[in-house]
Amino acid sequence: MTEPIPDETRGETHDEAHGGALASRLNWLRAAVLGANDGIVSTAGLVVGVAGATDDRSTLLTAGLAGLLSGSMSMAAGEYVSVSTQRDSEKAALALERRELREQPQAELEELTELLEERGLSREVAREAAQQLTERDALRAHARVELGIDPDELTNPWHAAWASFFAFTVGALLPLLAIVLPAVAWRLPVTVVSVLAALVATGWGSARLGAARPAPAVLRNVAGGALAMAVTYGAGVLLGAVGV
Repeated sequence: MTEPIPDETRGETHDEAHGGALASRLNWLRAAVLGANDGIVSTAGLVVGVAGATDDRSTLLTAGLAGLLSGSMSMAAGEYVSVSTQRDSEKAALALERRELREQPQAELEELTELLEERGLSREVAREAAQQLTERDALRAHARVELGIDPDELTNPWHAAWASFFAFTVGALLPLLAIVLPAVAWRLPVTVVSVLAALVATGWGSARLGAARPAPAVLRNVAGGALAMAVTYGAGVLLGAVGV
């Protein structure tokens, strides 16, 4: 006998992301997190390295702005090229699947049946499901089951590019402002503390949005940022000491 649905659960909506919605969210998240982290770490490493060699505010500002502009453009261009390549591959796979469905419909029906069987359905149920899916929308069925692609949610290179550009810019502004605004004696400690705090926040936020454990992401972010600043600062001090 079927148990009644508890009153407190009636009318609730299940808003977990699936399929294309999840892929789109993860694409944006990946681009934004990578852009922010790269903006924070690369700009922090740059300005801290320069600060190891000189305390001239205009030099630090020039170096930081150059790093911000070149880095944001580089991230945007890299994401656009990368995601465009992925989108082209998805389109090519869909075109091939469309041709195979037109030329070999029975073979494709059998292939879809076998794929559903591999997912745990019995032969009879898999065959019935494959027939119904094919009658409804054969290309969509094969795209999702065989290729793992949603034809309506192909990756968007412009979305990834803009997300990376703005995320890098926002991330880079933190170490840039932290190194040029305080007094000379406070520049380095303020920058280091600000950068590490930002990396804790981005690591925690990315892990939570991706439904992963925060601790490993935070540890990776903080360790990588601290190492980058230590290495570049050491190099700056060395170069400044020899008068380069």
